[in-house]
Amino acid sequence: MKELVVISGKGGTGKTSLVGAFAALAGSAVLGDCDVDASDLPLILEPQVREQHEFWQGRRARVNGELCTGCRACQSVCRFDAIRASGPANRWASRTCRIDPAACEGCGACLQVCPSQAITLAPAPAGEWFVSDTRFGPMVHARLGAGGENSGKLVSQVRGKARQLAGTAGAQYLLIDGAPGMGCPVIAAIAHCDFALIVTEPTPSGWYDMQRIITLTRHFKIAAMLCVNRWDLNPAQAVTIEKSATENGVSPVGRVRVDGAFDAAQQRRLTVMEIEAGNVQKDLAQVWAKIDTRMQSKQEKHP
Repeated sequence: MKELVVISGKGGTGKTSLVGAFAALAGSAVLGDCDVDASDLPLILEPQVREQHEFWQGRRARVNGELCTGCRACQSVCRFDAIRASGPANRWASRTCRIDPAACEGCGACLQVCPSQAITLAPAPAGEWFVSDTRFGPMVHARLGAGGENSGKLVSQVRGKARQLAGTAGAQYLLIDGAPGMGCPVIAAIAHCDFALIVTEPTPSGWYDMQRIITLTRHFKIAAMLCVNRWDLNPAQAVTIEKSATENGVSPVGRVRVDGAFDAAQQRRLTVMEIEAGNVQKDLAQVWAKIDTRMQSKQEKHP
């Protein structure tokens, strides 16, 4: 099994569109959407969920309304303004304390000062992850809750399950749609993978973002490839980017032109390979063929 993660220095470069196209071309693949903060791959693959799991991370304070005396000692020490005396009455007080889980940081200060031991810390739900079936094979994806923390850990959960499914199914490929940027979600997505495809655009910022991502892949000793999306917006800049990538040991594997077929496909919840389109399908097929050749050649990671 060959594992490919598709990443970029910023959002909006077309990673998800390319992963969807590769899924249509691969034939035998398991998919993982590791952009858990903004999961878009399900939008074009219409997954049928067969497993749903909660993701728990961190702790949040809770008040036992029957034990609270309404003294507000907890409110006086809370630095996050998460506690209000707005709870229902009990035999001790006309107003008990309540904790806003969205504002609580789980520091435990309120727990230490509560004289009636009415406060406890409990694990907090931070999101969900799913195992689904798509028309191109199994997919693992997730949704981080609003204000949810540690998306890197959720990415690791998604990627680990996707790798397990790929091994069990005997899939030839594991295709990962990574998060943009260089933060924890990206690191969790690329660590220990076989190959990374860097997607960029022909702009000065695209060149700069590519340089940063190359630094990251070099640190983790991952064999990296480059695809310039929307290359015909600035052909000269595309050449500059490819030359810079080659000088840094990253192999350009092709270019994808600007084409309205991407928007047309997304509106129909399809990949661009599933609609009648022009030369952009040839671009994608050529890019995938070069990626496949590189992966099948069993080239090792960077020294």
